[in-house]
Amino acid sequence: MPKNTTMSAGRSKPVGATFDGDGVNFAVFSQNATRMELCLFSSDGTQELARHDMPERNGDVWHGYISGLRPGQLYGYRAHGPFDPVAGHRFNPHKLLLDPYAKRLTGHPIWHDALLGYDPARDDLSFDTRDSAAYMPKGVVVDPSFEWGSDLAPGTRTRESIIYEGHVKGLTAGRRDVPERGTFLGVASDPMLDHYTSLGITALELLPVQAFLNDRFLVDKGLTNYWGYQTLGFFAPDPRYLLDGDIAEFQQMVARLHTAGIEVILDVVYNHTCEGNELGPTLAFRGLDNASYYRLADDPRYYINDTGTGNTVNLDHPMVLRMVMDSLRYWVEVMHVDGFRFDLCSTLGRTDVGFDRGASFFDAIRQDPVLADVRLIAEPWDIGPGGYQLGAFPPPFLEWNDKFRDGVRRFWRGDAGMAPELAERLTGSALQFDHSGRPATASVNLLTAHDGFTLMDVVSYNQKHNAANGEDNRDGHGENFSDNMGVEGPTGTRRIVAARGRRRRNMMATLLLSQGTPMILAGDELGNSQGGNNNAYCQDNEIGWIDWDNADTQMLEFTRAMIAFRKAHPILRQKLFLHAEERASDGKPDLFWWRADGQPMTPADWEDPALSFVAVEMRTASGTPAYDVLEEALFVVFNCGDRLEVRLPRLAAGQRWLRCVDTARTPPVRDERTGERIKLSANCVTVFRLDTGA
Repeated sequence: MPKNTTMSAGRSKPVGATFDGDGVNFAVFSQNATRMELCLFSSDGTQELARHDMPERNGDVWHGYISGLRPGQLYGYRAHGPFDPVAGHRFNPHKLLLDPYAKRLTGHPIWHDALLGYDPARDDLSFDTRDSAAYMPKGVVVDPSFEWGSDLAPGTRTRESIIYEGHVKGLTAGRRDVPERGTFLGVASDPMLDHYTSLGITALELLPVQAFLNDRFLVDKGLTNYWGYQTLGFFAPDPRYLLDGDIAEFQQMVARLHTAGIEVILDVVYNHTCEGNELGPTLAFRGLDNASYYRLADDPRYYINDTGTGNTVNLDHPMVLRMVMDSLRYWVEVMHVDGFRFDLCSTLGRTDVGFDRGASFFDAIRQDPVLADVRLIAEPWDIGPGGYQLGAFPPPFLEWNDKFRDGVRRFWRGDAGMAPELAERLTGSALQFDHSGRPATASVNLLTAHDGFTLMDVVSYNQKHNAANGEDNRDGHGENFSDNMGVEGPTGTRRIVAARGRRRRNMMATLLLSQGTPMILAGDELGNSQGGNNNAYCQDNEIGWIDWDNADTQMLEFTRAMIAFRKAHPILRQKLFLHAEERASDGKPDLFWWRADGQPMTPADWEDPALSFVAVEMRTASGTPAYDVLEEALFVVFNCGDRLEVRLPRLAAGQRWLRCVDTARTPPVRDERTGERIKLSANCVTVFRLDTGA
C-alpha cells in the first residue's frame, strides 16, 4: 500500500472496488447512512492501516478514489447512521462490513459475538461496541482480466440440453486421480472432462459457488454449510474452492468446460442473504442499509421471511435490484458462465400483493441484452403464502418440475391410479407449461436433485436417515415416494439388488424418453448413495461426496446409452407440445395412446386405478416446420406391472417396428426385429422405433 492514501472524489460508478491501472475507485450504496468509512488492511488482514471518510455522495452511492492502490489490497467499510431497530435501521460503525460488490474475499467469518450488532446477553434492541474486524474476512481488490483466447460458449439449443447437477467439492473429493480435489480446477480436470463427455451431458449445473457462510449452529455442532445456500457475497467465488486464492481458477474451469462443449450453469441465491433474522450477524447488507436491502415486516424491527432463512432480499428497491443484475452480468461477462438456476425463484417475483410474473426482477432480466440469451431456470416455489408457482414464470425461464419427479417415482413404485399422471409428465406437463408461447423444453424434468434422496436411495430406503445432521431426524422431506424393495438400506440379496437395478434403469429411461429438459443428479449414473440421508446440506464428507470407488458400471453404461439414444431421436426432444393433433403432412396424429390389445385407450381405461402400464406412440409434432429435423415414430411401453403381451401399432406395407430399448434385457439398448405381438417382462421400459426400410 502506498504511503499516501489520500482520497479524491472518484466516480459513483461502477459500484464496487475498481482498479483502473493507476489506482482504485471505491463506490458503495447506502440510502440511509449518514457517513461511510473505507478501511484499508495489511496483506494478512490483521491490521487496519487506514480509515478514510468517503468524500463524495452521488444520490445514494458513496464514492472516492485512491491513487497508487493495486490489486491485492484488502478493504472493508464502516457505516454510520441511526441504530434504531424499531424503525428498521441497524447501523453500527464498530462492525466491519464486506463490500457487497467484492470480487474476492480473504476467507470466511470467524464466529464470535463481536459479529453481532447487539449484545446477545440482552436483545437485538441493544447496541454492541466490540470491533468485529478481527473476525471478519476482507474484500480484496482484483484485476479480473483473463486471457480467454478463443473461448466460445457451446451455444447448445435448449432442446439438446442434458443438465448434470453437481457440487464443486462433492464431484471430485472422492477421486484419487484428481490432484485438485474439491476445487474449481478439479471440476474441469482431465478425468472429470472424460466422464462428462463420455456420459454425454451438455451442461454442468453447480450448487452455489458465490461466497457463503458457515452457519454458527452448524459450526457449534462440528458441521459445515456444505451446499452453500447462505450467500455472503454475490460477486466473489467462495474461497474454499480456490486452490491458490486466484479467481482466475474459476475462469480456467469455465474455459476448459467450454472447450469440451459443456455449458456452466450456476445455482444462485438472490432471495435471501446469510445474515438471518434480527438475531443474526452484521456482516454486510444489514450494516450498510438494513431498511433498503431487506423486506421488513409491518413492525420494521422484524423481517419478512418468505424464504425460511430469516430474511428476504428487497428486490423492489432499485439499487438492490441493480446489485442483483450487476452480479448476474458479472458472472456472464467476466466469468463467462452460460446460465443460472434461481433458488426459491418465487421470492424474486414477490411484491407487496404477492407473486407477480411481471415483477421488476423478471422485467429487468428479460429486457437485459446480456442476460436475455443465457439459460434461466427457476426453482418455482418458496415457503411464503402462494409460494408454489410451477408453470407461472414468464419465458424464457425454464422451471424445475417436481410434479415430474413425484409422478415418475409413484408410478414405478406401483401406486394406484398413476398411469394418467405419468402420461402427462411424458409429454412435457402441458397443463403447467403450454401457454404464453412457452416450449415443451420449459419443464426441467428431474428424478432427484441435491435436496432429497439420490436415485439409489429412492429404491433402497422407505424412511429418511438424517441422524448425522444432529436434528434428531426431524429435518428433510417426510414424503419421498421411495420404496426399499423389501429391505431398508444395503443388502446382499440378489433378488432385491436386481430389482433395485431394474427400477433405477426404468426411472432413468423414463427421464430420458420424456419431452422437456432432463436433469441428472451427479452420481445417480454411478449408483451413488447417501445412506438414506435426504438433506445432506451439512455433510461435507463421504455422505455428501460421490462414491467413485464403488461405481455401478452397469448403470453408468446404461445411462450413457440412454443419453445417446435421446440424442439420436429428435422425437424425444421437441420444442412443440404433443396434443394428438393431425399433421398436415400425412393426416396422422402426433400422439396416440394404446391399450395392450392394440386398441385406442378410452376414458374408462384411463380411469382404471389398476392400470399399470402406459403405451404411447409419438411422432413429430403437428406444426413442426419442414426445415426442422424430422423422424417417423417411436412406440414406448412403460410397464410397472406383471408380464404383458402387447400388440404393436399396425403399420403400412414395408414398414416395421424394431425393438431398440428394453430395460429387462442385456444389453438393454440394441436394435432387433420383432413381430406384431410381443411379450414384455414385468417392470420394464421397452422402446420400438419405426423402420420405413428407406
